[in-house]
This record gives sequence, structure tokens and C-alpha cells, in this order.
Amino acid sequence: MPAEEDAERVHCRLDELLEARGMTLTQLAEAVGVSVVNLSVLKNDRARAIRFSTLVAVCDALGCQPGDLLVVTPDAQAAHGGAG
Repeated sequence: MPAEEDAERVHCRLDELLEARGMTLTQLAEAVGVSVVNLSVLKNDRARAIRFSTLVAVCDALGCQPGDLLVVTPDAQAAHGGAG
């Protein structure tokens, strides 16, 4: 499977975590020192990478673990018995 397809399987749950904590994207941006634009890219699953320092800062601000923030969706081919 091409790396681009793998990247598309990673889903960021930032929207759900912010809502559960009653926090806005702007408040999170101020708390972690990352621009609202960059967090928006992450939130909308358009990011192709995230720095560990940013990941740690976001997790610290939200009181969560990386696995709470980022999840991998099932591989459609594997789920349907297809070969890679």
C-alpha cells in the first residue's frame, strides 16, 4: 500500500476532544503555542506529519494520550479480504 494511502487512514480526533473539554481551537492554539491554521490542518485530517513536541503539547493541554488523539482506521482492502 502506498504511503499516501496509509496517511489517509490516520484520523485526528481533535474536534471530539475539544468538544468534550469545552475548549475552542483558538484556546488550544494559545495553550500550546501552535497557530490556529496548523491545528485546523490537523483537526481536518489534512496533516501529513506532526512533530513529537506538538503532539506532546496538544496531549498535555487536552489531558490525553496520543492514542486518544490519533486513530488508524481499518485498511479497506484487508477488511474485505483483498491482498495488499
